[in-house]
Order: sequence, then structure tokens, then C-alpha cells
Amino acid sequence: MSKKSVELFYDVVSPYSWFAFEVMCRYQSRWNISLKLRPFFLGGVMNESGNRPPGMVPNKGRYMSKDMHRLRKYFGVPLNIPSDPPKVMFEKGSLNAQRFLTAIDMTMPDKVENVSRELWLRIWSRDEDITTPESLAQAARNAGLSEEDIGSVLAASKEEKVKNQLKKTTSDAMAMGAFGSPMIATEINGEMEFVFGCDRFPILADMIGEKWEGPQPDVSSKL
Repeated sequence: MSKKSVELFYDVVSPYSWFAFEVMCRYQSRWNISLKLRPFFLGGVMNESGNRPPGMVPNKGRYMSKDMHRLRKYFGVPLNIPSDPPKVMFEKGSLNAQRFLTAIDMTMPDKVENVSRELWLRIWSRDEDITTPESLAQAARNAGLSEEDIGSVLAASKEEKVKNQLKKTTSDAMAMGAFGSPMIATEINGEMEFVFGCDRFPILADMIGEKWEGPQPDVSSKL
């Protein structure tokens, strides 16, 4: 039986995307799926869709702070809130990181999972930078890339073809109706459909005819 193609659109600036990422990585060998990781630019999605970040709404921001602690335990992800979330998310942003991931996806797609995870660990676990070339290089180094590969990817991330590919991935998500991150898309009856957020896995499982066994089935991701 052929595998069901499932695409995860995400941005490492989003903590909820980290939860979804780890769950999908755990289930890629449990479900009969082919998982495609698709880094896109959340800033572009928010701007184009007219959405507002949760942290920009005071009550949502306060809820989100408490929610992160609950979800950390539920998903088994070592998330820690940065010392200055607005600066991390809205001032520094993730454009350089998402271009870096796009360059990796275009040249060595088998490394995207590990580098993505290392970027999340930097920003959402250790309160470290993900914007400078040195920061990106260290994340890639931790993920097992060689110095030669790191130099090549850093150079490629500045090229127009990589920038355009990130724009295309973001546009692909927008064409499906994206308004935030994460979104998980799959083809149902000939049409692309998606679920949003890190709490729709039972629905996704039902859509693709698989069994949901909770967020940590044997915890097979690499955390």
C-alpha cells in the first residue's frame, strides 16, 4: 500500500510548531506516511493573511505563557520561554533561519529534520540566537553537518534561488489558506486539505485512516 504524503509547514520561531514537528517525526515511522518538512516564513504568512501573533493580544499572551508549561510536559519537548519573547519573535525574527533551512532542504534534505530541531533547541530551550551566521553554523554543527557543508549552505542561503524557494513555499501554504504555523497538509479525495496547530492530530489521523496513540508513542524522535 502506497504511503500517504503529508506536508508539515513550519517556522522555528513558533513554539507550537516545535510540538507539531516532534509529533510528526515520531509518527513518520508509525503511520504509513511520507513526511515532507516544508520550512516557510511565518512573518510573510501573518502579513498576507492579516493575522496577529498571540503575544500581541494581552490575554492570549498570558494564556500562552501558562500553556507552554503544560504542553512542554504533554509533548515531552524541553521548551523554555526565552527571557525576552517579543524581541526574539518580532524584532529578531526567523527569516535568516528559514532561508538557511530552505538551502539545506534544496541541497541535503535528509539534514532538515536535525537542523530544524537544533534551531528550536537554541531559540526555545536555551534562549540562544538563531539570526547570525555563527548561530546558524553552530546549529548545523550540532546536527552533524561538516564545516564544508555549513559554509556551502550559508553561502547558498544568500542566493536568490533560495530566497525565491522560501517565497514559493510560503506562497504554496497561502494558496491552501494558511494563516499561521504549524499547518499539516495532505491530499484528501483529490484536494489538498490541512489542519492547523499542534492539537489536531486525532483529526489528522482520522483524515488519513491512521490510529492516534497520543503525543509520545514510545518517544521515537531524537530529543
